[in-house]
Amino acid sequence: MSSTSATTPGSRGRVTLTPPDELLLSLLAGGLLVTAWLGERHLGFPAPVWQPLYVLTYMAGGWYASLNAIRTALRGRFDIHFLMVIAALGAAVLGEFAEGGLLLFLFSLGHALEHRALGHARRAITSMQNLVPDKALVLRDGMEKSVPASSLLIDELIIVRPGERLPADGVVTAGDSTVDQAPITGESVPVSKHPGSEVYAGTINGDGSLQVRTTRLPEDTTLARVIRTVEEARKGKAPSQRFAERFTRWFAPLAMGLALLVIFVPPVFGAELSDSFRRGMVLLVAMSPCALALSAPAAVLTGIARAARSGVLVKGGAALEQSGTIDTVVLDKTGTLTHGRPRVVTIQAVAGDETRLLRLAAAVERRSAHPLASAVVLAAEEQGISMLNASEVSSVTGQGVHGIVEGIPVLIGGPRLLAHNRITVPEALVRQKAGLEAEGKTVSLVAADGQALGLLAFQDTLRPAAAHMVRELHAAGIGQVILLTGDNAQAADFIGRAAGVDRIIADALPEDKVAAVLELQSRGARVAMVGDGVNDAPALATANLGVAMGGAGTDVALETADMVLMADDLSRLPFALALGRALRRTIAANLVISLGVIAILAPSAVFGLAGIGVAIVLHEGSTLVVIGNALRLLGFRRARERSLPAGQQALPGQHLP
Repeated sequence: MSSTSATTPGSRGRVTLTPPDELLLSLLAGGLLVTAWLGERHLGFPAPVWQPLYVLTYMAGGWYASLNAIRTALRGRFDIHFLMVIAALGAAVLGEFAEGGLLLFLFSLGHALEHRALGHARRAITSMQNLVPDKALVLRDGMEKSVPASSLLIDELIIVRPGERLPADGVVTAGDSTVDQAPITGESVPVSKHPGSEVYAGTINGDGSLQVRTTRLPEDTTLARVIRTVEEARKGKAPSQRFAERFTRWFAPLAMGLALLVIFVPPVFGAELSDSFRRGMVLLVAMSPCALALSAPAAVLTGIARAARSGVLVKGGAALEQSGTIDTVVLDKTGTLTHGRPRVVTIQAVAGDETRLLRLAAAVERRSAHPLASAVVLAAEEQGISMLNASEVSSVTGQGVHGIVEGIPVLIGGPRLLAHNRITVPEALVRQKAGLEAEGKTVSLVAADGQALGLLAFQDTLRPAAAHMVRELHAAGIGQVILLTGDNAQAADFIGRAAGVDRIIADALPEDKVAAVLELQSRGARVAMVGDGVNDAPALATANLGVAMGGAGTDVALETADMVLMADDLSRLPFALALGRALRRTIAANLVISLGVIAILAPSAVFGLAGIGVAIVLHEGSTLVVIGNALRLLGFRRARERSLPAGQQALPGQHLP
């Protein structure tokens, strides 16, 4: 439990008073309890000796419980701490000093161990804050200078020597090396970096020296945004957490009321008050919902930590818990099933020459962020074509882009865009387009000044992990894996068959993707939509779980989705869904344990079948079992991974054979 400090003014400054450590106080209470019990029961100590030891036991074991009980009581509420303190004092009134001391000792010990254990899970997340070095080596005016990393600006040139951590996000301008990106993306294999490659703060440089131009301020790096997102996720509450909180909020007063009934009603009918009082105190212990209150929060916290360590960024416990309910996965094509880096493979002109067609197309596409636009510009650069300037460039969602180049209107897109602008497509061009699409290529038509000029054909490649990922999803119980894309049917069919999906929906505009998700949900499906976080944003928001690919360096991905696969690694998707299911199983088991103990102990207390010692041991034992069960998620691996020999188990970012 983190300590808070109080300061008091003094004649020579301020004196800091630090509250005692909760675990040390608990262990002190345990030592005093054993000494007092031995002195009373076995060593024949006189009462003036062992009674003060019990008093000290109560003070040490009940210190924090009493403070919390007083705070909540002053606000008009009864909580777990209040029940424990009242039960311990009741035991003392009955003369059962040892039992009351044991209750406070075990309660304080369980509380201290709870904070230590959950602190371990929190450190698995917050340790990311220590990944960025304090200093950065900056190149200014041809001179190298060491400056605080927190003072770096955009467009600074920094030098990263072999073995050092990168202090900022940026682009490599000189040097070749490999960089361990596991702290950000979960990839286990270092990634090659060369001029033009993106690098991220907190990652570890390999054997080569790199010169990097910074692209983000320290507070806006990918690592900083990940840390902020995870911190916000910790504050968010999953449905199971909200249920546990609502339950314990009214359960503690109910326990207090039932205990009072057990104490005062039986004597009305002739029962001994002392016996009724004893049963009431046992009931207070039995019905204290300590384990119940921890059932969900402990599991959610460790689940978020485990996901973050594996390159899966989760936007809160609700998203992680939701992932465990998914039975249908919908996948975008470009950038999800494929690499998202298509290249121009065919240029066909029907009016003019291919160079003019490519020059006009590249002029317009330079102003677009679409993956196909980048491919057009790259093709023009590779052919040494001089770039023209375009104006009034705008995109038509799901259809294409248009602009003005040297006074000539230029359109690039599908048949719908050209038809809307009353441009006739020659029959020969239509046949060429159909033939290329039958080969799995994506085709864009190019028109200028009201006339069709020709076409550009693009081809993207399937990710190596895509087909394996689809098989893993089926093996994990996902009923349907669907490819949903705005691309043409032939290209979608080519990629979909190679990946092994169950169903293909092509030629889908953003609103069509939303409609497809809603249609699946109307049939009772629990849908996870996986996309790039930009074009698929409406569908990501509509699905039960929105999953974005490649959060490292992608601002929109970190903002739009419930879950982000940081390394662009599809193998993390089955892992994330399996982790969600494991989380739900863990929470369910914790609820069964905590409610089961209450269900057994409460009637036993009322009918006098269990003494306060038995109630204490079972109650506190269930709390520790719940915490331990939740912490098992930190070591979670899928069943497929667990079945492999140790040397063959996949590390984060690797693909299983």
